[in-house]
Amino acid sequence: MIKFLRKMSTRTYQDAVSHLNSLQSNAATLDAVRASGGRLSQFAIPEMIEYLERIGYKTEDLNALKVIHITGTKGKGSTSAFTDCILRHTKPDWKIGLYTSPHLVAVRERIRVNGRLLSEDDFTKYFFQVWDRLQANDSRQLESTPFMPGYFRFVTLMAFHAFLSLGVDATVLEVGVGGTYDSTNIVPKPVVTGITALGIDHVGVLGKTLKEIAWQKGGIYKEGVPAFSVEQPSEGMQVLIDRAKELKASEFTVTPSIPEISNIKLGLAGAHQVGNALLAVQLAKAFLSRSDLTFEKANLPSSFVTGLQKTKWPGRCQTVADPAHSNLTWYLDGAHTNESLECCVQWFVQPGVGLKSSPAIRSFQRVLLFNTSGGRTGFSFLETVHKQIIAQINKHETPEDPATFFDHVIFCTNVTYADGGFKGDLTAVSLSPDDLAQLKTQHQLADAWSSLVPSFPRERVYVLPSIEHATRLVQSLSMTSESDAKILVAGSLHLVGGVIEVANLAEVAL
Repeated sequence: MIKFLRKMSTRTYQDAVSHLNSLQSNAATLDAVRASGGRLSQFAIPEMIEYLERIGYKTEDLNALKVIHITGTKGKGSTSAFTDCILRHTKPDWKIGLYTSPHLVAVRERIRVNGRLLSEDDFTKYFFQVWDRLQANDSRQLESTPFMPGYFRFVTLMAFHAFLSLGVDATVLEVGVGGTYDSTNIVPKPVVTGITALGIDHVGVLGKTLKEIAWQKGGIYKEGVPAFSVEQPSEGMQVLIDRAKELKASEFTVTPSIPEISNIKLGLAGAHQVGNALLAVQLAKAFLSRSDLTFEKANLPSSFVTGLQKTKWPGRCQTVADPAHSNLTWYLDGAHTNESLECCVQWFVQPGVGLKSSPAIRSFQRVLLFNTSGGRTGFSFLETVHKQIIAQINKHETPEDPATFFDHVIFCTNVTYADGGFKGDLTAVSLSPDDLAQLKTQHQLADAWSSLVPSFPRERVYVLPSIEHATRLVQSLSMTSESDAKILVAGSLHLVGGVIEVANLAEVAL
């Protein structure tokens, strides 16, 4: 790792982003990690603790953050957002920290205080405080520890430092990947821990079973700390129960149903959000019960209802009217697993969203804008999308033909701009240069779609080199048609973030 020893006289936010991007792992490194079958994970926690100590903290210092630790295969970000919003409306005089990943448009989105992402000035300040401490302190206990942490580890260290510096009263901490070996899992004593729905997600490419995934997720449970989980498949649930006992959690609770929630219009769309909201309620209640003796122990306090209604989480089942094109509406969902794609299509293919709610509504054209990383099975993802379209059309008993549900299908890379450049915060060195140059993944996706829907006109399947190319095409299609256009963007949070950037949706979407 190259050391950036020269201190610039004026350090800008873009300087911080540039330095941070230098810590990204390239495609070859990620391939090596995948090939190891996860064996490198055993060093993750000792190395993270070492980095923490190099910036001047002990793990015990993190207990002052009063952490609500959340993991799961799907819904952990939404649950974190619900929990954060509930706490902010229940304790408006508190300072609530929220750490999540990934970001959509700006890396600052990952670190929020009272619902607001760090300003560019504050991000720059805390970034270089951590950067300089790491650069100045080269002492290492483990020879295997790289001089500088990777991208996610660094941002996690920075979040810890920022929240401690700001003196937050509570921290909602979302796990990055897994649980046991995740960089966030160095907090010795969270206040409460919770696990959202389990399933075969990204780690499925390593051949993980549901039991192995549950074991990883259950690693966030801690001695003397309440452990929560939503309802899980039986084999996964048993592993979580065993992990809670092994790690000596004070109790293990499966989130009970709360009938009143069915009468609330949640701030996040999609039927799957009910389970996330239930878990968030239980986590917030457990946290407040342990932190505030005067807390109202009603089944669903009014402040909780307000928090659930006002929760926002951009890029997840989100509807955004294009401010510059009156007949164009974007439906944004960064769904990037088979299970999350099922939820995405269930949300989009319903009356009032992607289906006509009545015969009187004028016709509209529908476009699918999709991408996924080359390391995952594109055919499987598109098969999930197509099967779920069929299921939803049958469920709602509409006369639509699943083969012609979409008028156009676009596959593009996650490159932001047409000139091949990235927005600084969206730079991704993990993309294979050969893949990008030849658009391998996008051509594979196009072939997969044609295989799944043979009657779909090939001339309406597009392979494009950037998000800006795709956005221009969408805008062109909408302008040359008298009907409204509904664009479903899915398969990648990076894609969603890029669309928000190049389509100038940030003011209305974020």
